[in-house]
Amino acid sequence: MVKKILRWGGLAFLVFFIAYRPQSAANIVSSIGGGLLDIANGFGEFFASVFNS
Repeated sequence: MVKKILRWGGLAFLVFFIAYRPQSAANIVSSIGGGLLDIANGFGEFFASVFNS
């Protein structure tokens, strides 16, 4: 029951945040995407150096 309330509360907050602060929400998504891209590039460089040695 608590998980269900937290899930719906989180979803409501997300919708509220996007509706009332769209620029801030876009900046957060952009930052997360950039971080994930950096992580993927790091893994790619690691495996490239492992297999090229």
